[in-house]
Order: sequence, then C-alpha cells, then structure tokens
Amino acid sequence: MDFQDWFRLFQEQIIHTSLIEWFAVGFGVAEVLLAKKNSIWLYPTGIISILLSMFLLLNVKLYAETLLSIYYLVMSVYGWVIWKKRKQDGESQVSWSSNNELTIAVLISVIGFGVLYLILKHYTDSDVPLFDAFVSATAWAGMWLLAKRKIENWIFLNISNIVAIPLLFHKKLPLMACLTSFLFIVAIFGFFDWKKIINKNRFKLAQS
Repeated sequence: MDFQDWFRLFQEQIIHTSLIEWFAVGFGVAEVLLAKKNSIWLYPTGIISILLSMFLLLNVKLYAETLLSIYYLVMSVYGWVIWKKRKQDGESQVSWSSNNELTIAVLISVIGFGVLYLILKHYTDSDVPLFDAFVSATAWAGMWLLAKRKIENWIFLNISNIVAIPLLFHKKLPLMACLTSFLFIVAIFGFFDWKKIINKNRFKLAQS
C-alpha cells in the first residue's frame, strides 16, 4: 500500500468518523493543553474525554485501553482532589520524581504490562494483546506521576503514545490516532515547560 492509498484510506476514515469520536478528540486536546499549562481544569475536561473514549475503545475490542480509561477516570478524580487540596501555588508543586517514585512508576509499567498481557492473551478475543497491554501499562505509570505533579509523567505518557499511534490507526480510529500524535508533541513541550518551572523555583529558593 503506497502513500496515496494510505491517504485515501485516512480520508475515508475521517468522513465516517462518529460524532462521539470528534467530541472525545476535542475534549482530549483541551485536556492536554490545560495539563501543559499546569491548570487544574485539565481534570474535568479530561473526565469528559475519558468517558467518550471508553465507548469507542470497547467497541473496537481494545480491552486494555478501555481498562486504562477506567484507571484514567479514577486517577483524574484523585488528581483533581489532590490539586484542589494543595494550598501553595500550583507551579511550586511541580518537581522531579524521587528514586522511590521512579521505582514505583517502573513497577507499575512492568507488572501492569505482564498482568494485562496474560489477561488479554488468555481471557479475551483481543488481536493485539502485546501492544494493547504495553500502551496501557506505561500510561498507568504516567497518570500516577501526573497526579503527583512529577515531570517524568511526560516521559512515561510519550512512551505509551508512540506505540498507541499506529495501534489506533490499525483499529481504524484515525481521529484518536491524530489526537495521540498531537499529545505526543505537546508532551515534549510540556516536559520542557515544567522543567522551566522547576528551574525558576530553584532560582527563587537560591535568592531567598
């Protein structure tokens, strides 16, 4: 299949994209832009996108990513509560992960991948258990770090995104694949924006 064939297929998929997918993508774009700005409003916006995405993912048998969406939903509520409770300015909460936090994030990824793969392989009709499990497990770790406002969340989320993009195209969800590509790019800028915040706070502390 050459580029013209791929482009024609993409056009056909866009034309037949459901209204639910358009809304899921729209709220997803808003969520990641708000996350980049370190705004608490990323959570209510994200919750709407998650609920819409769950319907789409379940419909194409991406069971692990559907489970991931449920996890996203729980972590969004958790993150929303945590961010609201903190009295200090939001920017001051952004930081690098400790060794212990990074270890936990890696364990979430590795153990989550193993458990999800075995479940998908032996107990579902998923035709992409390896990739579905990997995308979900690494994103689990990223969302946990995001709730704790750790800069490494962007790294884990992009490891997930880079595999999710071709997977979503394979499952004929072009808009969600494009959204994930957009998230991948924004996550790169998000990492460097949060790094600037951390460096600025360090400079303020050094001056005080």
